Formats: sequence, structure tokens, C-alpha cells
Amino acid sequence: MVKNYLRTAPVTSTIAAICIIVWSITAVQARTLGETFFLSTLSQDWALWGPQYADAPLTALSSEFMHLDGGHLAVNMVMLLLIGREVERALDTGLYIAAYLVSCLGASAMVLWFDFGTPTVGASGAIFALMGMLVGVFRQRGMDLRAPIVLVLVNVGYTFVAEGVSLWGHLGGLCTGIVLSFFLFHRNKSVRWAGVALTGAVIIVLLALRAGVWG
Repeated sequence: MVKNYLRTAPVTSTIAAICIIVWSITAVQARTLGETFFLSTLSQDWALWGPQYADAPLTALSSEFMHLDGGHLAVNMVMLLLIGREVERALDTGLYIAAYLVSCLGASAMVLWFDFGTPTVGASGAIFALMGMLVGVFRQRGMDLRAPIVLVLVNVGYTFVAEGVSLWGHLGGLCTGIVLSFFLFHRNKSVRWAGVALTGAVIIVLLALRAGVWG
């Protein structure tokens, strides 16, 4: 079963492995399986935080591979492995990698614009983007859209009522995934790549503006 998953979803498996390895390092640094974030130097260095973003722009990406504690990691990895495989199987490997990375940046951009002062970590922004793409996968396959739409609605609802989750990170990821879905499942390969590139370029401009690149 594990071998079959690795064969059908190598990129998703790799992303999950990176998240687990990174969190394991923070757990060793913090000497706890609990809230490793506050006791790990790696967590602090990789977290997305508006006031320090101009000096650490790569945190727009690295924060999506960092987690607060073991429970946070476990929930996100289950969601990633379940949803990511279906999206990965529907896309070319390179396109899936590009879409995932753009989704990470899209979630971070929304946080920086609307929740500038809150330190943020977690893969859930990109996972929400995958939820949006999953609707596109079902549509492409001619399947009933109710299941993925309900999945999105339930998780958005949870985001609004739960404490300690990044509302803007989740919404940013979801919005990015929806926008990408307009291109990812187009018949023309050039349109798919152009759409991802254009979406990524717009997000990078938004990140650069928040970093004060142009004043």
C-alpha cells in the first residue's frame, strides 16, 4: 500500500516527508513533542511574520513546511496525503509542483496583507488550495461535485469558528487554488503553464510590495 502510494503520488509523499523531517528537527531542538514552535530556533527562522518579512522573504515559502506541534503536523499531513494524491494524479508532475509552490506563496501573501502582525506556519494554506483544485479534478472527470464542495465548505466553516488557525492563510490558499483551477485543467498544455506562471507572477508582486521592495 505504501509502495503504491509512493508510485502514484511521489511529489505529495516528498512534501509530507519534508514537513515531517523539518518538524522532527524542531522537536529535537525544543526537546518536546508539544508546542515546539516557541522553543525551536528553526521554527522561529522559518515562520512567516510581517515585521520581519522584508529581511526574510523566503519565509513566504518555508513557513508552509513548518508546524506548531505534533498534532498540527498530523492533521495537515493526513489532509495533504488524502487530497494531494488525487490532484497530483490529475496533473503532470512538474505542473503539480509549480501549482503547489504558487499556492504556498498565495497563502502567505494573503497573510502578509491582512494579518501582518501574526506569526504563521503550517501547510494548511497550500492544502486549502488543493481543496479548490480537487473541485476541478472532479469536474474534469465528470464526477459529482458535491463531495469536494462540501469538503471545502466544512473546512472554511471550521476556519471561522476554530481558535489558533490562520483565517487569511486558509482563504489565501483557497483563492489561489480556485484561480489556478481555471488553468490547470485546460486542454492546452501551454495555457495550463501560462496560467500558473501568471498567477505566480501576480503573487510575487504582491509579496514584493509587502516587503517594501518599491517603497
